[in-house]
Amino acid sequence: MNIYLPIAEVSVNAFLLLGLGGMVGVLSGMFGVGGGFLMTPLLFFIGIPPAVAVATEANQIVASSFSGVLAHFRKKTVDFRMGAVLLVGGLIGAALGVQLFNLLKAAGQVDLLVRLCYVVFLGIIGSLMFIESLNAIRKTKAGAPPPKRRQRSWVHALPFKMRFRTSGLYISVIPPLIVGLLVGVLAAIMGVGGGFIMVPAMIYILGMPTKVVVGTSLFQIIFVTAFTTLLHATTNQTVDMMLAVLLLVGGVIGAQIGTQIGTRLKAEQLRILLALIVLAVCGKLALDLLVMPSELYSLGEAGH
Repeated sequence: MNIYLPIAEVSVNAFLLLGLGGMVGVLSGMFGVGGGFLMTPLLFFIGIPPAVAVATEANQIVASSFSGVLAHFRKKTVDFRMGAVLLVGGLIGAALGVQLFNLLKAAGQVDLLVRLCYVVFLGIIGSLMFIESLNAIRKTKAGAPPPKRRQRSWVHALPFKMRFRTSGLYISVIPPLIVGLLVGVLAAIMGVGGGFIMVPAMIYILGMPTKVVVGTSLFQIIFVTAFTTLLHATTNQTVDMMLAVLLLVGGVIGAQIGTQIGTRLKAEQLRILLALIVLAVCGKLALDLLVMPSELYSLGEAGH
């Protein structure tokens, strides 16, 4: 059953969109990620313009993140003070990112920027995740104890310190603000929640306990992605609600299935599988960019 998406200006099979939402929902349930960094490129592949894919996918992230925060709130694993600091940086970053997005859209370069950002970030994240997972599997087989995280680092030497009781930290607000700013820019340009960057940063840079990282990250993501969606809707008119609803329905169903699958696999196996999926998507995007010059050349020839 084909439906017409007025904002995207394309006709797409509704069951295909439900299937994509379901597939990313399965991955979300299995790996504990929002899935935006995989869903947005998949939307590119089926013909959704990058500008529409980026703005619309943020809706799905808001809904899934809100559901996740409720579960973590009941477990008291959300550091609201840290979340608020990350949120300040995130809102500023989102505003800057949308302005950059609008400038590049006016110049006709936004599609290229979005695709390049995905190739770079997915390539780096996928490679690091793959290497780290292989090392973890080797150490598990060898029976080596897990490495201890350093208690103090350069973060503790910075000024403007604040106490974060839930995380058990007394650190400068500067690093969380910078992390939030970066994630806000990425949310605006790439249509992602940024959890795949924020979670490692919160653990390895800020030194937060793993048990409060996911809930705190989701708390910040809700407001940043909602703010990003609002800015895109009012300045670009690129949010397609029909597309958002179909992806959301598929995602909710898929997440339940993915959670069941995830409980039957080991953490190292899950991470290496996710890394391979990320690298595969990165490879497809890179291949699409490599064939782009011939099309641009032909357009240039037509203009002369």
